[in-house]
Amino acid sequence: MKFASTVLLLAAVVPSSSGFAFAPRQSSSSRFATHLGAKHVSFKEESRKKLVSGINQVANAVKVTLGPKGRNVVLERNYGAPEIVNDGVTIAREISLRDPEENVGARLVQEVAQKSDNKAGDGTTTSTIMTQAIVNQGMRSVTSGVNPVALNQGIKKCANILSDEIQKIARPVQGIEDLKNVATIASGSIEMGRIIATAFDKIGETGSTVVEESQTLFDEVEFTEGLTIDRGFISQYMVSDQERQVCEQINPRILVTDAKIDNVNDIVPLLEQLVKAKEPVLLIAEDITGDALSALVVNKMRGVLDVVAIKAPGFGQRRKEYLQDIAIATGSTFVAEEVGITLDSVQLSMLGTADRIVVAKELTTIVTDGTQADAIDARIAQIRREAEQADTDFDREKAIERVAALGGGIARIKVGAATETELKDKKLRYEDALNSVDSAKEMGIIPGGGACLAYLQDTLGDRVREAITDEDEQQGAMILMRSLSAPCMQIGENAGIEGAVILSKVQQACRENGFGFGWNAATGEYGNLYDMGVIDPAKVAVNAIENAASIAGLVLTTECVVTEIPKMMTEAEEQALYDQQGLTGLPPQ
Repeated sequence: MKFASTVLLLAAVVPSSSGFAFAPRQSSSSRFATHLGAKHVSFKEESRKKLVSGINQVANAVKVTLGPKGRNVVLERNYGAPEIVNDGVTIAREISLRDPEENVGARLVQEVAQKSDNKAGDGTTTSTIMTQAIVNQGMRSVTSGVNPVALNQGIKKCANILSDEIQKIARPVQGIEDLKNVATIASGSIEMGRIIATAFDKIGETGSTVVEESQTLFDEVEFTEGLTIDRGFISQYMVSDQERQVCEQINPRILVTDAKIDNVNDIVPLLEQLVKAKEPVLLIAEDITGDALSALVVNKMRGVLDVVAIKAPGFGQRRKEYLQDIAIATGSTFVAEEVGITLDSVQLSMLGTADRIVVAKELTTIVTDGTQADAIDARIAQIRREAEQADTDFDREKAIERVAALGGGIARIKVGAATETELKDKKLRYEDALNSVDSAKEMGIIPGGGACLAYLQDTLGDRVREAITDEDEQQGAMILMRSLSAPCMQIGENAGIEGAVILSKVQQACRENGFGFGWNAATGEYGNLYDMGVIDPAKVAVNAIENAASIAGLVLTTECVVTEIPKMMTEAEEQALYDQQGLTGLPPQ
């Protein structure tokens, strides 16, 4: 069975003695036909109930994954094996409800989870649980007659107070051990945390980390020197891996020039040498257009030459600096008229080398072969001197970015598993953990396990009431304050213990011992969570509060929901519709 949401209404305009009136269409040749989709409109309590029902269905599916003893969710796939995941945003994205109004609520929760994932890379389950708690408590207040607009304003004001306080009490990351603990909590695996910590320790502040699939059953990490360019392939026809939509080359030769290549005759001598040598080539130029681009694409598609081209990064004088950096890192000669080298005079020996390159739609990664290490170190020292002498903060920041691109290596975490289902789950966990580590480095760390939010609920109540004087806004603020306990309680519920008991003991521990104490769900012990390694990135908590408050506050102010009316179709009707669409798509005879 399938839903079709369009209702066809046909009418013709016919004259009458009193003017014009609508009448049913009498002739198939009539030119007046209107296609209208019927809508269902619900108001007030009815509309809000359906929204809340949709929100609860998604949140209930997502919240079982929270904490070290959280469960998994199985997602059915139309093709291939089902997927077993523990990632909140992935689960939320998969849910689509039959009732259109409930589905609107589900889509709102998906928006919360997606925003948290985009901004912090983790905390999607926490933000979903917070949204559910705020909405359910807020609906009771709206039903009792409280002004929903004031509630929304109070929730947002309280969210700002909480965000500022979290940033104040957050502790900066103090070493690789903190990063390991953050990664372990985010991934739910000590081994994953160890591998990620090893990767970050090796590449330092300027490197980057990527997750790849392994052919073995075990996880491992490989380190390579490399740099990234925020430019992708010029033509889609240069893609070599259609599934990943990237062009990957092993041991390519690299041409670096600031010239615009539009005449194929300028590069024919070089291309002939490359065809004879049977080596892949990466072209980096200001632009490649016209006959030159056509010739490259044709030779690529025919298999004559493995070539990919990208535009040079940056603009103006900074573009030349970027190109010189790339030339030094790859050992190639910088081809430019100002240094007396033209394209038609380039020899094979002037081209640089790399261990591997991966060119995507908007990003190019060059993994260097390590032969230019001394030249790169000298170049980095030169750029740092330029940064010290820079006149503006902008120039200084760009110089630091160039150092990062040149000096940072790439850590490739290769994920192995016995089955495809396990592999996908592990990759999602690694990606969450890597994003959490980046967030921790940016904004610091706080106690995990929901203890930080429970502490704020216990200590900030009076300050929030003093800051918000309006009575209805105060009620909104208190709704958010009461919702702060939801993550801590859910972690307890998932571990098989009454959530209210865990919350009470955590807040009591904080009163007696100070901020940082809480419950370790993995071991069932109470103590200093910093010492236990149970920590979360402060950015994740801030984004969870802000995103949940934003969507939940808007849901509370909803007074009307407009949705399309679904129409059930039999298999015969569905087939007839497909046949009709196929016929209308044929070219005219």
